[in-house]
Amino acid sequence: MDIYNKDFLVIGTGLSGYATTEFLLSKGAKVTLTDIKPIEQLNINNLINKRNFRGIFGTQPPLSILEEIDYIIVSPGVPFDIPIILKAIEENIEVISDIELSYRLSNGKIIAITGTNGKTTTTSMVGEIFKESRKDSYAVGNIGLPMISKIDYSTNETSFIVEVSSFQLEGIKEFHPHISAVLNITPDHLNRHKTMENYIDQKSRVFLNQTPNDITILNKDNPITFSFKDKTPGKVILFSRLSTLEKGVFIEDNQIIIRNEEKERLLVCPVSDIKILGGHNLENALAAVAISYYAGIPIQSIRKALKKFKGVAHRIERVDIISGVEFINDSKGTNPESSIKAIEAMEKPIILIAGGMDKGSDLSEFVLSFKNKVRYLILLGETANIIENLARGQGINNIKKVASMEEAVLFSFNIANKGDVVLLSPGCASWDMYSSYEERGNIFKSLVKDLRR
Repeated sequence: MDIYNKDFLVIGTGLSGYATTEFLLSKGAKVTLTDIKPIEQLNINNLINKRNFRGIFGTQPPLSILEEIDYIIVSPGVPFDIPIILKAIEENIEVISDIELSYRLSNGKIIAITGTNGKTTTTSMVGEIFKESRKDSYAVGNIGLPMISKIDYSTNETSFIVEVSSFQLEGIKEFHPHISAVLNITPDHLNRHKTMENYIDQKSRVFLNQTPNDITILNKDNPITFSFKDKTPGKVILFSRLSTLEKGVFIEDNQIIIRNEEKERLLVCPVSDIKILGGHNLENALAAVAISYYAGIPIQSIRKALKKFKGVAHRIERVDIISGVEFINDSKGTNPESSIKAIEAMEKPIILIAGGMDKGSDLSEFVLSFKNKVRYLILLGETANIIENLARGQGINNIKKVASMEEAVLFSFNIANKGDVVLLSPGCASWDMYSSYEERGNIFKSLVKDLRR
């Protein structure tokens, strides 16, 4: 792909938009960066005076700009149905995501990991396994490190372990991972994708360009991902927490087992070596084992890395224990299914802090998971009233609505008993009150720290 002296429109100034702009400018491209946020709210000072840079902020770019644009790069949070993108598609201007651009410009091999929940944990786990084996690799993508920022440091021997969202997959054309993995699919982002069918279709695009020489790793325990076995062109490898497999990665006698094509039964490690909480994290570990083994990583390296892995920030992250009350940050619980798994992983009475942006998800199953687990419910954000009404309909009346995270943390500590756990697991996105789930989680952690003062 020739980018020198080409005109790019980059939509969105998040991590990927900023990194994409910086990379393209360094290669002699002309870049217009745009965002509907005003410039005062953006951290782009390092770009402003660069040669060939132009910014359009606080408004949608005029359609007339398309007369000079060769490519449009869409950041993950930007929908494809805004006027500038629809007009560009109509005029046959190529519209692609950041991972598509990165793929076209990169060396090395691609391992792509997607799913509704567990992407960040699994990507991080695989990254640690590759490090343990001293493989040249980068864990990148939706995990918080744009792939394009590491392209200049890669060779043909580099492995990019890429966390891929449905938003990014919406903008791929040639993206071709040698190994793809779909961890699970449950309802999410329906405000963007409109229907569950559309969401499933976007997730399945991860193996769109694979061939029989490639590998697709699927969760046998999730009906939707298991159905992909008949759709992918790649060689299917399954993992399962609930059943033994003729081929794949599974649990038997409380041991993680690989059964390969030669029907060899290879012992990885005891289940007890997985330090992160919850059955869902055991599934993530099985997926990481499958990905790593079929990428050629020795079992000894897989075993060592799994034993060392302590999880990722904002995903069932133990923050502190104060006066016998445990505080856990699960701000990464941005959809009901993710937060249900966090609730199931708790063995203590829960004071739950929940609520956030309304993504159109059905929150009824989330509320049903509170029974016999959640002792008190603290709600904030757009969905507070929705969750409250559902909870009262289930006979749950220990409910407090708050206006801020500070109020939520202080109230939770005041009502907590020794032996309780205060769990921030919103079941909703953060964008109604915060710029990201990371900001939401970091504020929670800071407020918990302040309780010790």
